[in-house]
Amino acid sequence: MDITLVTEGTYPHNYGGVSVWCDQLVQGMPEHSFHVLALTITGAEPVKWDLPDHVTAEAVPMWGPPGGRPPSGGAARRFEKLCRAFLHAILTPSGPEGEVFPHILRALFDFGQDYGLQAALRTEGPVRWLMEEWAGRRKEYERIGVRPTVHDALTVIDLLEHLLRPMMRPPRKADLTHAVSNGIPVLPGLAAKWTHGTPLCLTEHGIYLRERYIGYQRSAYSWPVKSALLGFLRLLCATGYRVADLVTPCNLYNQRWEVRCGADPENLETVYNGVDPAAFPAAGAEPELPTISWAGRVDPIKDLETLIRAFALVKDEVPDARLRMFGGTPSGGERYRTRCEELAAELGIADQTTFEGRVDDIREAYAAGTVVVLSSISEGFPYTLIEAMTCGRATVATDVGGVREAVADTGLVVPPRAPRQMADACVRLLRDEVSRRRLGRAARERALELFTVDRAVDAFRSIYAGLSSPGAPDCRPEARLA
Repeated sequence: MDITLVTEGTYPHNYGGVSVWCDQLVQGMPEHSFHVLALTITGAEPVKWDLPDHVTAEAVPMWGPPGGRPPSGGAARRFEKLCRAFLHAILTPSGPEGEVFPHILRALFDFGQDYGLQAALRTEGPVRWLMEEWAGRRKEYERIGVRPTVHDALTVIDLLEHLLRPMMRPPRKADLTHAVSNGIPVLPGLAAKWTHGTPLCLTEHGIYLRERYIGYQRSAYSWPVKSALLGFLRLLCATGYRVADLVTPCNLYNQRWEVRCGADPENLETVYNGVDPAAFPAAGAEPELPTISWAGRVDPIKDLETLIRAFALVKDEVPDARLRMFGGTPSGGERYRTRCEELAAELGIADQTTFEGRVDDIREAYAAGTVVVLSSISEGFPYTLIEAMTCGRATVATDVGGVREAVADTGLVVPPRAPRQMADACVRLLRDEVSRRRLGRAARERALELFTVDRAVDAFRSIYAGLSSPGAPDCRPEARLA
């Protein structure tokens, strides 16, 4: 089979759990050809993974100058009608407009195949039409003390033009499109389905829409801008769930979210992430000093600030404790790392807190800890957790995503953003060697039974065969909305 794998900000240009999953998938199915469409910022990002011979990669830049010529005459009038309907829908995502959004998106795609959609969005019209939409909601905005500005409209239209770019390129013809996330990565899959009838498989590791809502909390954009963009993403994610031939969440927690966001329960198949047991043998002897270990990318969604605050409380009760954090800082995350380092200094624990950077062998991160901690505020089915379990380390993890499903009774689960509870759980394990070793053994047994890479790859091998066979369900927008 020829499979288009669509990623965003991950494989093969970045490290992290989703990239590990992609690498496992393609490495595990050498009988298929994979072409990775990697949505990136500039398209010039270096490839960081060694791609096997049956895998090719193509960067799809989201930024850079727009192309094409703006439409005129009848095409311009057609675009105005479509764009007004599009803007009205994203400002009313919970209304009946949401039901017709897939048709609006399809019509914009068709327009873009004949004319310059990028250039059309760069004309004065979309900004003016958005201001008119906002003017019709003036009382609503006045009630909450907000007044949209021309600058807001310019920002929204500019960002939408960039977000829609993956849909504007000529769709690739393949046997199957596999989007590794909902949201923007679904766009090439929709284009291929509309053009070639290509089946679409959608896998979510974290809930895309939920994580965008969390991310926009810290955004500097004004409320009208956030509202419009989140309205677009809300409708786009619902379209992804509806149009995909199969949605494959990586845990039951995600499955429940997806159903609430519009997915058909009959169109879902949960496939847990897995690790290679041979690559993660038992970690062996614990470090001499009581050590809390963390692994991941340095990112606000991993909530290292809570971990650092928790460690300061641990130090009060276990004075010789250490905190070691393993993982790289992605481009754009430098300010967050600096903020975490400043917090450690402010709390007086800088000398006992180290940022180790990325290690070539992630097992070193787990072996370095007496206890391995996951502090995230959002996750899917985190690799770092099941890798640590496979290594036989006791874990303390926040109750997000599929964490509780993964851990069951083999580790301690605490609320997110709760330094006191996290600290208490860490102290309990650091002081109780018998319980710590018992939980570590149980965690390894559970991981070896349920969360292996062979199980995951075999599941997708069967899914691919089923979706590409004749008689696969027709999940076009017209069929779904009838």
